[in-house]
Amino acid sequence: MATASRLLQTEWKNLYIAALLEGDKDRIPSLISVAEQAIVARAKELFEAEGDNIQEQEGLDDAMYALHALRSCLQIHGRFAEAA
Repeated sequence: MATASRLLQTEWKNLYIAALLEGDKDRIPSLISVAEQAIVARAKELFEAEGDNIQEQEGLDDAMYALHALRSCLQIHGRFAEAA
């Protein structure tokens, strides 16, 4: 179980970083969605897990906040691009 847990921990981080570093603005929204799904799955796993997982839970919260901010920036940028 520890190996599966470690895999989920690594997976959400990799997907999160991929969304942040993607250069193609048309691909970013789908990468954000995939990363958000992985973050939610990991948060559910941590909710049911024993032990102190506060650092990773805070990391999940921070990552979700950053993805929402990125999505908002893309929406604003898209409106500016249409107006130009």
